[in-house]
Amino acid sequence: MSLENKPSITPTPNGPYLLKDLKNLANQKGPIETKETMALCRCGGSANKPFCDGTHAKIGFSSAKIAGRIEDKRENYAGKKITIHDNRGICAHAGRCTDGLSSVFRLKEEPWIHPDAGGADEIIATIQKCPSGALSYSVEDAEHTDRDGEPSVFVAPNGPYVVSGGPDLIDTTRAEGASTEHFTMCRCGGSKNKPFCDGTHWHIEFKDDGN
Repeated sequence: MSLENKPSITPTPNGPYLLKDLKNLANQKGPIETKETMALCRCGGSANKPFCDGTHAKIGFSSAKIAGRIEDKRENYAGKKITIHDNRGICAHAGRCTDGLSSVFRLKEEPWIHPDAGGADEIIATIQKCPSGALSYSVEDAEHTDRDGEPSVFVAPNGPYVVSGGPDLIDTTRAEGASTEHFTMCRCGGSKNKPFCDGTHWHIEFKDDGN
């Protein structure tokens, strides 16, 4: 893929996400027809989701980060065969880790990650399902954060935009240790860590019956 047509995402100030040259857009129903340039809703109010219809201007949507968000800080959990890296500040709370491997990823415990409570292969398989990039791992001092695949955006049911394949994210500061290949972006309008999802869609019961 040449640099000239590499897909990009630009979170516009107080407005939508502008996507350029992205060919793979889908929801749970299947592929969504794309254009060279598209504006995706990030305020949660569009009547034409996932596309922007200008509602952000009517409701006074702000794209600013909000005080009180979870700290951007990466923690390292070293085991005998694998080290698990975690940044709670960019977690979308999809539950792939705690639901998929509860012996290692334990809710309501501190520390919540136990790297020696599971096999390295099953830990790796679980981390590879993390959509936000909050989790990564190192084996023999080599860190693994990214995956292979074409640039794509999946409109998660009643949830965020799940981005993979490494489209350029323009004018956006990354969290400590964050993947540049896969990440989740808020579309409910409520995240304290915009443009990234922080799981707020769960708490406000964001609904999008069309996607």
